[in-house]
Amino acid sequence: METIRRLITRFSKWEYAGLLVLVLVTLVLHFSVIMAPDEPLFDEQHYIPDARLIIDGEGTERPEHPPLGKLFIVAGIKLFGDNPFGWRFFSVLLGTICVILFYLICRRLNLSKRVSFLATFLLALENLSFVQAAIAMLDVYSLVFAMAAFWLYLKGKYVMSGVAVGLSALAKLSGALAIVVIGLHWFLVERRRPWRFLPSMLAAPVSFLLLMPLFDYAIWHKWFNPVAQVDNMLRLTGSIVFSGVDPGVGSRPWEWVLFPEVMPYWWQSYYTGMTGEILPNWWLSSYIGMISPTLWVFIIPVVIYITFRAIKGNTPVLFPFSWFIGCYLLWIPASLITDRVTYIFYFYHVVGAIAIGLALVLFRLLEIASAREPGKLRWLIRLGVPIYLLLHIIAFIVLAPMSLWWSVPLCLLLYIFTLRFLGFSRRLEVPPTLIDVQQVNKVS
Repeated sequence: METIRRLITRFSKWEYAGLLVLVLVTLVLHFSVIMAPDEPLFDEQHYIPDARLIIDGEGTERPEHPPLGKLFIVAGIKLFGDNPFGWRFFSVLLGTICVILFYLICRRLNLSKRVSFLATFLLALENLSFVQAAIAMLDVYSLVFAMAAFWLYLKGKYVMSGVAVGLSALAKLSGALAIVVIGLHWFLVERRRPWRFLPSMLAAPVSFLLLMPLFDYAIWHKWFNPVAQVDNMLRLTGSIVFSGVDPGVGSRPWEWVLFPEVMPYWWQSYYTGMTGEILPNWWLSSYIGMISPTLWVFIIPVVIYITFRAIKGNTPVLFPFSWFIGCYLLWIPASLITDRVTYIFYFYHVVGAIAIGLALVLFRLLEIASAREPGKLRWLIRLGVPIYLLLHIIAFIVLAPMSLWWSVPLCLLLYIFTLRFLGFSRRLEVPPTLIDVQQVNKVS
């Protein structure tokens, strides 16, 4: 028994202990529902038949999108068969890698281990993020390369970061917004040696244009001019405008933040379009395109906080600040100017920025509580944060597409582990820290 206790203590002190637990729990939940439904849902109805055409040597019927994301779906079908496991395997795998990269990004921002874990917890158990990583759509393939680009940039590997941005755009054109995030953050934080940074960012368009013909060849078995391909994709995607679609199709970017939008994913959905009521479904997997309400309700307060802290020059906050501007705010003028149809799942690329900001807010509150004399406010904060985390898990269980037989016990165990890992199961003698003073944070 003593040996087991020592092993548990040693494991809990390991840098990646919390991350490993999170990854294992989310993987179990993902694979518990990967086979349901056994027919394409939502935009899988476009991409899975298109993957079949590619496998049959007939090219693609989705020329408005670049090739890389489609090839991941093709690879899954070739490896595991034309079945739900094959369709969704790489979405689950790369969605899990997104969680890992996100934690590494937090650590590169010099955030403490506990703050990084809390931010990753909020991201991993956020409904929209979980659903997008569970189905065969292009966004998860784009986001994983964007996350890799952010991490590589923060490590000072600018050229490799630019290549990762190019790969993100090759999965979905909106992945190119990652370079805006990186460029803005560099301008706000670094601004040194532009002769090194700016040329290295050329790796993004260069890798995009050089690799696109190779990926197109894998689909068509012939060569295409990448510039002409990009022009064609922009023309096709630009033709899908609000004025040309039925009312209720898509939503404006500001609506994602101001109104809690629910997008049913067309198979045994909780959502009933006539009443907007969320109905319980205890047995069948259900998919809802909705930002977890426990995260959504704090989007505006968190943005105000990170904006205020960014103005004050708080270095860790400058990255989520840049992330929010580059991957969200730019959609607002783009929507007004082009009238291009946009969807709630585009916010998937921004959840990480909100998760970092919210984790910083929660730990800042705990710092304030630890610095105060014992009293009602101190205990209110100390109780309020665990209650919030419990509500976040409950929202995830209700919305995400898992059976309760799997989700409730696993999430309950994860909740208990999280409280212990963050220090809520014992009296904190030392105030929780936002910044890890031993973590190297160089962007050079």
